[in-house]
Amino acid sequence: METLFTPVTAALGGALIGLAATLLLATEGRIAGISGILAGLFNKDSERMGPLPWQALFVGGMVLGGILLALFAPQLVSSEVNLSAGWLVAAGLIVGVGTRVGNGCTSGHGVCGLSRFSARSLVATLSFMTAGFLTVFITRTLGLGVFG
Repeated sequence: METLFTPVTAALGGALIGLAATLLLATEGRIAGISGILAGLFNKDSERMGPLPWQALFVGGMVLGGILLALFAPQLVSSEVNLSAGWLVAAGLIVGVGTRVGNGCTSGHGVCGLSRFSARSLVATLSFMTAGFLTVFITRTLGLGVFG
């Protein structure tokens, strides 16, 4: 499957992410870091916003958005994965460890932290972007990865 850079949809997606992060900060005073939001969903001491914690509404909205996109614009959703379940679980665990060590995830540091001029978020974002670039270079260019 060939993917092309689409600046209009990329800009719209970025604007929607920025709007969601701004709304969460303005209404709840919280940073839209997905790993922290998901962790807060399972924390018994999380703040309540009525019958459900606000984290459940945020995560539910993300899941519902993906489902609606798959239903109404399936051509925009790619689900081709050429890896075994074991590789996917291992990759997920590595990302999970990275978010704990980095004290946040790409959305928390890259979107919210950089917009607040956080030096810690700049270092974190540069670190995970460099790791991502190196991973793609090693697996795709040098052919040393499991992606073929």
